[in-house]
Amino acid sequence: MSNLHDRLVVIDGLIISDFGPDLFKEMRKGGITAANCTCCVWEGFSETMRNVAKWKTWFREHADLISQVYTTKDILKAKAENKTGIILGWQNTSGIEDQIGYLELFHELGVRIIQMTYNTQNFVGSGCYESTDSGLSDFGHDVVAEMNRLGILCDLSHVGQKTSHDTIVASKQRVAYSHCLPAGLKAHPRNKSDEQLRFIAEKDGFVGVTMFPPFLEKGPNSTIDDYVAAMDYVMNLVGEDKVGVGTDFTQGYSKPFFDWITHDKGYGRKLTDFGAVINPEGFREIADFPNLTAAMEKRGWSEARIEKVMGGNWLQLLKDVWRA
Repeated sequence: MSNLHDRLVVIDGLIISDFGPDLFKEMRKGGITAANCTCCVWEGFSETMRNVAKWKTWFREHADLISQVYTTKDILKAKAENKTGIILGWQNTSGIEDQIGYLELFHELGVRIIQMTYNTQNFVGSGCYESTDSGLSDFGHDVVAEMNRLGILCDLSHVGQKTSHDTIVASKQRVAYSHCLPAGLKAHPRNKSDEQLRFIAEKDGFVGVTMFPPFLEKGPNSTIDDYVAAMDYVMNLVGEDKVGVGTDFTQGYSKPFFDWITHDKGYGRKLTDFGAVINPEGFREIADFPNLTAAMEKRGWSEARIEKVMGGNWLQLLKDVWRA
């Protein structure tokens, strides 16, 4: 079992944990080849720049564990060097404020994945908790066009249904739900309907499946097998070439962090209550990643399918969008 996991290119489409050397060691233990690591949620330009600067320091100080990813070649290089490649990603466009020119600056710094909105309304469009989804704004259309030009992946995980639909239609490049679950298994504002999942796939988009417990059918009582079953559900809708892992690991965080992410802009109205965030049994921590490969084997998935879902499909998506 572990032999297969060791051979795989393992890509996690979304981690928002309490980053630092301890977590980087966990990523190595888990055999993660690369991960999309969040460095903007509610922050504006200056704070996001500080977050990126912190990552640049970590790349220098922990070069034995992590390296920055700019291209898919960097992901394969990380695998060869037994490191974890870090893709800098955002869960909001708040980092550019109202300045489209900032996108190119952040692209030069290595930001490669950006979610259009985080839960609520911004300059670009509406989030999944916004009471009226007004769709992609005119400014949002310009942002999508510029992200397409630069080769930054448009992420739609926390984005409202209409804004997502508009982005999928507007984008000339492939887009993704980097971390979501099917509403067909549990009705939740963050989960995507069968129709939404089929639509993104029809437009050559991608679905990263999360194991974030509040969105899973059995909540905190979920197991790693429930997570793999949810992937199967999505795969039956979109096919095995368009599904990947997007765990949404929040390792190391406690109540203050969850309060911050569940209030509008971090301090405004309460949007949702997660209750106890207990990761699925068998997949409690990032170091448990080999268990996911084992759970897929147990479910009877072929080695070729496991290879695709654990990282091969992400690699292809990123190559298509980044053109590198």
